[in-house]
Amino acid sequence: MDDPSFLPAWRLAALTRTGELGCRELLDHFAARVERLNPRINAVVARDLERARARAHALDRGSRQDAPPLFGVPMTVKESFDLKGLPTTWGHKERTRHRADADALAVQRLEAAGAVVFGKTNVPVSLADWQSYNPVYGTASNPWNAAHTPGGSSGGGAAATAAGFGGLECGSDIGGSIRVPAHFCGLFGHKPSWGIASPRGHSLVDAAAFTDISVIGPLARSAKDLRLAMDGIVGLDPAETGLGFTLPAPRTTNLSELRVAVWSHEPGQATDAETAGLLEDLARHLDSEGAQVSRSARPDLDPTEAYHLYLTLLDAAMSGRATEATLAKRRAQKAALRPDDQSADAVMLRAVDLPHRDWLKLHERRHQLRRVWSAFFRHWDVLLCPVLGCPALPHMQHGETWERTITIDGHSHAYNDLLFWPGITCGFHLPATVAPLGLSRTGLPIGVQIVGPFGADHTTIAVAHMLEQSWRAFVPPPGWS
Repeated sequence: MDDPSFLPAWRLAALTRTGELGCRELLDHFAARVERLNPRINAVVARDLERARARAHALDRGSRQDAPPLFGVPMTVKESFDLKGLPTTWGHKERTRHRADADALAVQRLEAAGAVVFGKTNVPVSLADWQSYNPVYGTASNPWNAAHTPGGSSGGGAAATAAGFGGLECGSDIGGSIRVPAHFCGLFGHKPSWGIASPRGHSLVDAAAFTDISVIGPLARSAKDLRLAMDGIVGLDPAETGLGFTLPAPRTTNLSELRVAVWSHEPGQATDAETAGLLEDLARHLDSEGAQVSRSARPDLDPTEAYHLYLTLLDAAMSGRATEATLAKRRAQKAALRPDDQSADAVMLRAVDLPHRDWLKLHERRHQLRRVWSAFFRHWDVLLCPVLGCPALPHMQHGETWERTITIDGHSHAYNDLLFWPGITCGFHLPATVAPLGLSRTGLPIGVQIVGPFGADHTTIAVAHMLEQSWRAFVPPPGWS
């Protein structure tokens, strides 16, 4: 048969379900690829092949009748998820001796859906960068161009999936950490509606509560894989409640019935001309397919206010991870801010030591704007916009993120000012699916962000599937066959 390395997970499961490939045989194929090719990009940083082979062997010996949807699919998970017996470091050197005593709930659920989890993938320190490097595991590189980052914080997982190291990846996202790596590596990725998938086992402190804005979700080589993985991980924590829920069906599965708003650029926010141009090309394609397309429809909100609200809530959400030394440093930086500084970094610094009463007012404003988004999505099924303002960044490891600058179309921008496109939607807990959009002139992937109303995860994934069929599917990076 053909090389299975780049087949989508649903196709791999079909092969193991029929017995055309054994589960152990498929696992050994991907394990051999990791052994041979991983040194080129340092994507997979921890493996437990003994456990995975025992699971694959058990699947081979069991019945294939009514086999689960991800039957025998070898996959990896982000290093930040607990995998029993392996360290969970989040890139912190002092955590290297840690060993998880149980699998994360998402791992348990994916394995219940048939998957074979065999390893963990590289991340930035504290999951707080679009560069995936740390003092524990070193640097992950992009298989499309090893001089560039695969993104972060689910960067190692995106690199591994794009390079054909497994059938699927589970990541997390609070500021683009699923969406940006999918965009940088030419993959499909899904950031779910907030609160619909329990993150138990994705925490350095065994937290029981959801972190505001943060979600867990899949990266894959097809939109159908996203749906299968989401069906596996959706659900609240059974340790807290037996309550369940069902996500609504897609609004439509036909391009000619689709109502699409296209937001290709925003004045004052860095977006390179190639990204905006590819989005306009896609809009013309959707026009030709009979979809109702608007290039001017927007939610009735001030984008700057919404963006700054997200940044403030983001900093508050991440403050629980901050050490006292980090907070002391940030307080000093806050005191030195110029009143007219409206950069992303300045807005976040002003949130340091935010009083709870002030947070409650911001939270109320967030829900007022969620209603604005809901009103917008009564007229439009999805919003298409950039994932980030540029393709994959070169490796940048000097200084803190707030000390870095990037150049887009000849203009210098603060590194963290790129948070606009990831943040304008996820600050309001909306689902967003990334699908391949095209390639830059330098051969790097560019993705499109497909945003829908809260709870409409199946709609955004369905639109990604439609684009996969009519516009662009996953293409393996050159030199990895």
